[in-house]
Amino acid sequence: MGLFSRGKSKDRPDAAAVDADLTDDGLDPAGQDDVVDAAHRDTDGSDRATDRGEGTTGPLDRSEVDDDSDYLNLGAIWLRGQQGMELRLEVNEQEQQITGVTAVIGESAVQLQAFAAPRTEGVWIDIRNEIAASIVDAGGTAEVLTGEFGEELLTRMPQADPEGRTVFMPARFVGVDGPRWFLRAVVSGRAAIEPAAAEAVHEVIRTTVIDRGEEAMPPRELLPLRLPDADGAAQADAEGDAPGAAGGPDLSPFERGPEITEVR
Repeated sequence: MGLFSRGKSKDRPDAAAVDADLTDDGLDPAGQDDVVDAAHRDTDGSDRATDRGEGTTGPLDRSEVDDDSDYLNLGAIWLRGQQGMELRLEVNEQEQQITGVTAVIGESAVQLQAFAAPRTEGVWIDIRNEIAASIVDAGGTAEVLTGEFGEELLTRMPQADPEGRTVFMPARFVGVDGPRWFLRAVVSGRAAIEPAAAEAVHEVIRTTVIDRGEEAMPPRELLPLRLPDADGAAQADAEGDAPGAAGGPDLSPFERGPEITEVR
């Protein structure tokens, strides 16, 4: 398999209800009252902030990068390759638009999407609340936690396994407010619940560069992505050593990965 593979955009929770105008270590569903409180707190914007997580070096704005030779240019998102990483582009075939890029590393994945944002304030708090409310309304759970990149959302979506049991699929929503842009990263697979597996995924987020461009765009509009040129793809293939093997895990958010079985 080459460095890139393409996937059709689907009506998944992250692409439809969860997007909210943007495009399972096991939580007891009986505790959802607390989850709803977490989902709807901060709605007055009193603790709104655009600062990145303390001690975090990225993601970066294009203006902060002098040498772009180490990056694969996908338009609004630039990525730095690492060993064993495979990139998958999500394509809306009806509109012929690339809607996101997913980096797969082992049994973990992170989906990245960049959006336009207001110049004067961040959007992550509002978006986080909307995502949490959508997931809770769909029967899942959502909990606000503080991670490396600031406050993030740990979610679990109920699904039926082949035996008909209810399992909960974990995913972490990470949001970063930058200068006139917002980056959403959805971590799935092992990295969603295992700190040791999360480091490689966090490195992808830390080293991501956002090229907002100068074009005026309404807040929350998806920043355009494109296929890299042939030279860039070949360079990333070499720097990443070997891409993931064919038939490796296809870990888009909320697709099959680590599961938590609800025992009734």
